[in-house]
Amino acid sequence: MKPVIALVGRPNVGKSTLFNRLTRSRDALVANIPGLTRDRQYGEGRLEQKNFLVIDTGGITGYEKGIDTEMAAQSLRAVEEATICLFMVDARDGAAPDDSKILEYLRKGSKPFYLVVNKVDGIDPDQAAAEFAGFGVKQLFTIAASQGKGVKQLLLEILADNEVDEEVHEITPRGVKIAVAGRPNVGKSTLVNRMLGEERVVVYDQPGTTRDSVYIPFERRGKAYTLIDTAGIRKRGKTRETVEKFSVVKSLQAIADAHVAILIIDAKQGIVEQDLHLLGYVIETGRALVIGINKWDGTDEAAKDKVRLDIRRRFAFVDFANIHFISALHGSGVGELYKSV
Repeated sequence: MKPVIALVGRPNVGKSTLFNRLTRSRDALVANIPGLTRDRQYGEGRLEQKNFLVIDTGGITGYEKGIDTEMAAQSLRAVEEATICLFMVDARDGAAPDDSKILEYLRKGSKPFYLVVNKVDGIDPDQAAAEFAGFGVKQLFTIAASQGKGVKQLLLEILADNEVDEEVHEITPRGVKIAVAGRPNVGKSTLVNRMLGEERVVVYDQPGTTRDSVYIPFERRGKAYTLIDTAGIRKRGKTRETVEKFSVVKSLQAIADAHVAILIIDAKQGIVEQDLHLLGYVIETGRALVIGINKWDGTDEAAKDKVRLDIRRRFAFVDFANIHFISALHGSGVGELYKSV
């Protein structure tokens, strides 16, 4: 799976500038997901033969009442999702108290992080690095993100340091790889369990190379499939109804690694911007697309009419995709998804 690089630091240290530099090959595409990620943006980058995901976070100071305001919490969530953290500081400002608080947080965690001294254009890089020597961080890089100076060397070193032996850690998926994607609480887990339980197959879970994605090989009517689960499937009998924790990174990784993406939409809530962001990403990655309108049986006629209207109006650009009206909970229409897959 792709490495995930989180950019963290105080406001205005150049995180977004570096983000745009790293993701320029994809035009900083992906998911500025409103209402969920607040000042977080997700994009894809590529260096030579290596692909990676980048998270641009909102600035944090370390003094938000224990680092628990919404923006800071979302930024720190990005650290948890990442495999590598780039702790960015401003060479022109020098070491600031806020930097020390962020450094303290990173040191308490288990994720590898690197100190990136930005804005060294017009400044002696060695002198800029010396300003932060007191931080005691051995992995230090000096860059000028606005000009691209030092960025390639930074990427080469951090990606080489954090290569994953996929042959050892990743199972070999069988058959068609299916990613079930969608917003929180639209019924992804319910659908995955319904798809797995339909033929009473033996389900076994094995973590992939990312800490949360689970590859679940199974068979249906003699055909092999692999479901890429992003919600954490428990073995049958241990599944409880829980509020789904939505991870943008996990969904993007699952979509990128799949042959087919099933995008689940909640009929009761209708089609919203987050749905369109995920839809756009599926199209951009070139994956086959199937759309499932879930909770259809429990939706009143007025809501159904609105969904039908929204489909005609907002999904006109994906008229190639099969759309199914389903109930993951009761199983109606779920079998039809396989025909489209």
